[in-house]
Amino acid sequence: MFNPVKGVGQLGQLKKLRDEAKKIQDELGHIEVEEERGRAYVKLTADMKVKSVRVNGEEMNDLKDVLNDAIEKAQKKAAHKMQEMGGGLMGLLGGGQ
Repeated sequence: MFNPVKGVGQLGQLKKLRDEAKKIQDELGHIEVEEERGRAYVKLTADMKVKSVRVNGEEMNDLKDVLNDAIEKAQKKAAHKMQEMGGGLMGLLGGGQ
C-alpha cells in the first residue's frame, strides 16, 4: 500500500542525491587531464568533455567536436541501459517496489 509520508521522504532523498550529483559534475568540469604522445595532444575534463585535440601542433576542432558528440551519445546509451537494468535512482531508493 502506498504511504504518502514515506513517498515525501524518498523525494527528499532523491533531491539530495540529485543535488550531490550536480555538485560532483560541476567539480569534475574543473579537473583537466592532458596527454601527449608522439605528435598527438589531447586535453579533456574529468566529466569527459574534450577541450583540445592537436596533431602535429594543428588544432583539430572537427575531431574535438566529433569526439564530444560520440562521448555524449555513449553516455546517454549507458544511462539508458542502467535504467533498464535497475530502475534508475528510484530503484536504489526502494521506489520500484
